[in-house]
Amino acid sequence: MMSSEQRREVGEGSSSSTTSTLTPFDHHHQLSPPQPQLSRYESQKRRDWNTFGQYLKNHKPPVPLSQCNYNHVLEFLRYLDQFGKTKVHLNGCVFFGQVEQVGPCTCPLKQAWGSLDALIGRLRAAYEENGGLQETNPFANSAIRIYLREVRDSQAKARGIPYKKKKKRRKIQINANNNNEANSS
Repeated sequence: MMSSEQRREVGEGSSSSTTSTLTPFDHHHQLSPPQPQLSRYESQKRRDWNTFGQYLKNHKPPVPLSQCNYNHVLEFLRYLDQFGKTKVHLNGCVFFGQVEQVGPCTCPLKQAWGSLDALIGRLRAAYEENGGLQETNPFANSAIRIYLREVRDSQAKARGIPYKKKKKRRKIQINANNNNEANSS
């Protein structure tokens, strides 16, 4: 038979009449506090990592993460194109190179370059957070950077929007030794 102390809800003394049955186990072992809410970036990174892992498992034949290389990453990026929402006009399309499309065409929908670039950034970080070495990170391979550059350029040409790289401002670095030498002369 349970005592009334074991049947009271956590909010003892409140006006609530709801009771629950606690076992002695519940009294002695508190539940661990809930995990802190992940940021949007961290949630997306985890989701992307799980999606890539599932892609490797479904690969014919399945590929263990330890044997994954940049070719698997490139295949994954091409696979994702089927779920894309960005119209990329082909060379022979009447809308190729035009900023605005005024009619329908049969050109394929693909993943936008910016989405792929962000995805690779998240997967690159997730790989290392999950025990992968920076030196063997398939997401950091130069072939991936080249592929992304080609996607960016082809999508920019197809839309008639040239991609212009933002110029980095040069930081003036003052070497303390050089400064001291100049002052002592």
